Amino acid sequence: METPEALLRIRKTADYQFGKSVGEMLFPDSVAIGFSKKTGRIRHVFLDGKLLATLRPTDGMFSLTIHGAKRMATNLKPLRHWVKVSQDVAPFIAEGRSVFAKHVTDADAEIRPMEEVFVLDEKDGVLAVGRAVLTGHEMKSFKRGVAVKVRRGVEEES
Repeated sequence: METPEALLRIRKTADYQFGKSVGEMLFPDSVAIGFSKKTGRIRHVFLDGKLLATLRPTDGMFSLTIHGAKRMATNLKPLRHWVKVSQDVAPFIAEGRSVFAKHVTDADAEIRPMEEVFVLDEKDGVLAVGRAVLTGHEMKSFKRGVAVKVRRGVEEES
């Protein structure tokens, strides 16, 4: 039940959430869109059989998967919605542990709390996806507290 309207909708939502022109980069014409059986609304977006993102019913925004984050990290210029952590905690973040502010080495200054972000190691490899708890500026300056609530790490992805 793929429709041009559904593709346009997910692209516009991604543009709103992640920035101009992200929708077309993240969701090419070849994506498969999964709809809810109950409501008929868009729920999942797949590319080559891999889940890229889920459209949350609560706020109408996307939750990225590791595959979606990797696609954004490699194709998005300039990079947005990223948090970089020190190499010594990278294995723990990859397992799905939360990111603490003291381990953040750099972050996108435009990040606001509750936004979807992806976590990178010092070599720009994607470690995890989650939701920001602090602003990008706070993540870099605070030495205590959770900066990102990680939803999924790369080690959990199969």
